[in-house]
Formats: sequence, C-alpha cells, structure tokens
Amino acid sequence: MIRHLFTLIWNRKRANFLLVIEISLAFVVLFAVGSVLVFNQQNYRAPLGFSYEQVWAMNLDPGAAMQSEAERARTQQQIMQRLRTLPGVRFVSHGSSNLPFFDTHNSSDLSRSKKGDGVNHNIYQVDDERRAVLDLQLKAGRWFDKRDDATEFPVILTEDSQQELFGNESAVGQRLHSGDRELKVVGVVANFRSDGDLSAPKPGVFTRISPQDTSFNHLSTLLVRVQPGAGAALEKQMTKEALAIGKGWSIGVTSLTEQRAIQLKQALTPIAALVIVCVFLVVNVALGLFGVLWYNISKRRAEIGLRRALGAGRQAISGQFLGEVMVISTLGLALGLAVAAQFPLLGVLGLGLAVYGPAMLLAVLLIYILTAVCALYPSRLAAGVHPAVALREE
Repeated sequence: MIRHLFTLIWNRKRANFLLVIEISLAFVVLFAVGSVLVFNQQNYRAPLGFSYEQVWAMNLDPGAAMQSEAERARTQQQIMQRLRTLPGVRFVSHGSSNLPFFDTHNSSDLSRSKKGDGVNHNIYQVDDERRAVLDLQLKAGRWFDKRDDATEFPVILTEDSQQELFGNESAVGQRLHSGDRELKVVGVVANFRSDGDLSAPKPGVFTRISPQDTSFNHLSTLLVRVQPGAGAALEKQMTKEALAIGKGWSIGVTSLTEQRAIQLKQALTPIAALVIVCVFLVVNVALGLFGVLWYNISKRRAEIGLRRALGAGRQAISGQFLGEVMVISTLGLALGLAVAAQFPLLGVLGLGLAVYGPAMLLAVLLIYILTAVCALYPSRLAAGVHPAVALREE
C-alpha cells in the first residue's frame, strides 16, 4: 500500500513538490513560534524564588529639595523608621532600584580569580531586612547580619551562580573577584528571577548595604511587607507619614502584585502578536492545501470512477487520498526537520534542546493534524463519487 502511494505521488511529483515545500515552510514557522512559546511556558512554571504578595514598593524622590546627599539619606532613614512603627507594616527594606517586576537592571562580571573569565551576574544591593521582606529561600550558609560589619565585601549567590562558578562544589566561604574587589560568599539562596515570570534564570548575587552606608543611591526605593488584608487606608497613611518627614518630596506606592500584572501584560503583547501572525500564515497554508486537494480530486474523477467500478469501496477511496496527504506531509516534515535541526547546532535563538525538542514535537503534531483536517472532507468527497457518473463525464 505504501509503495502504491509513493507511486501515485511520484506520478504527480511537480504538484506534490510544491505541497512538500509549503508544508516544510509551515513546519519551520510553527517550530520557531513553538520554541518561543515553550521557552516562555517553561520560564513561567519555574519558581520566582521570592514572595511578592503583600509587598509594596515605595519610591522616594526628593526632587528639587535643597538638601545634601547626607541630609537626604538621613531623611529617608527617618521615613523607614517611621514606617516600621505603623500598624500593618511588618518589614521595611531599602536597596538598589532593580526591584522585582520593574524592568531595571544592574549587572557585573564575577570570576573565581582576578585573571579568570567572568560570568555576568545580576547585582542586587540590599540591606539585612531584604530576606524577610521578599521571603527569600536560603539554601546554604546564612543571610547578612551584624557579623558582616567586619567583612569588607560579603555576598550571597543564587543557586544558578553557585553552579556556574563552582559546579557541584559549595560556594559558602569561597572567594570571588569583581574587578579589583575580593568578595566573600557567606550564603546561597534559591534562584531569584526579578525580571518576571517569563524571564530566563540568570546568575545573581546579593551585596550588602551596611547600616553605616548612607549613600543616597541605596535609599531611593523602599520595599515594604504589610500584613495580609492591608489596603488603601494603610497606603494613604504611609504616604502621609513619609510626606510629613520628607517635605516637598514626591512619594509613590505600588504593590508588586500590580506591577507583576503590568509587566506580564507587556511581555505577553509581542508574543500574542507573534501567535496571531503565525495563525494567519497557518490558515493560509490550510486554505491552499484544501484548494489543491479539491482540485486534484476534480482532475482524478475518472481514476476514482474506475476504481469504484472495479469494486473499491468508499473507505478504500477515502483512505487512499488521506494516505497520499499523510505521505506528502511526512516528506515535508522530513525537510522541515532537517532545517530545524540546524537551530541547536548553530545556536539560533540561543535556546537549548529542552526547548527545541518539545517545540519540534508540537510542530509535527500540528502539521499532521492540519493536513489530516484539510484532507478529510476532500477524501470523503472523493469516496462519494459514483462510478457511472464519473466514467460518463470522461
């Protein structure tokens, strides 16, 4: 049967060659879009490494207030102390502006030796309360505390960073280098994906802001963990108290839950546009395939009528046309897979086999379903041709 199908396909090789090319191109498009979707789906399912519920970000902007940097830092420290006394506020933390879901970044290279090749890391400058505010998951060692006052540059790595720099070796107690600075690893936390739900895990390192450090740059944004159920009343009170201390300042409060929704919407918009374009292309391929199959049946009515006259049943006729389409689809997929196999070899899109493998399987299944659906009605139409009518027309 398979040999017979190949013979029929070869006899119409010119028309079928165009179908093979069309199906292979459709597969490559589906594979590329599928790779993006699989990549983002895997990222979405991965844990963020922190808790964002009941956490608010308070932006403190002195604006044109006539204060020195030291005076601004003292004012912000007073604001933090006042916030900690408010009912409903559990923890207050300050640090660098690359907060979760805010699309701000700070990165640097870390290496195990001064002359070694560095690994790019996300750098998070935080105080001792940041772990409590974000409920960071400690995996080894400890978090920052007063013991680090005697250490010049204590750092805490994420698990990805530990694996990248030390492999299966423990990072706690090890030394790292960032430029001319020597860093001491005091702890390891779970992977921290502050760039959002769809971001890929990236090595990260936390550096400590000591209580003696009054640099204004470290205090421009606060993270506040509030009690469950806290709402607009507490937000209004926090803003009022902060403005009473920082006169003339601009104060803004945003919950990380709201910011997460905003960032996720922004990240999904281009993906949705890509999917819409892909669906449009696939629908056009489906319509073209359906039209070609319909035309082939109208041109082969004599063949169908003769087979029916020789005793072939409706199921046999329908199965023949459906089988031809499946064989053509397989040839197109073989060509498309040969192209898709170059993606991991050449590093296209920068993704790994864990993404390309499921994307290939998904694209193969969609192509088979698409071609089967397009061939189903024309094959049933061919099976319904009456032999006497078909032979009389010829």
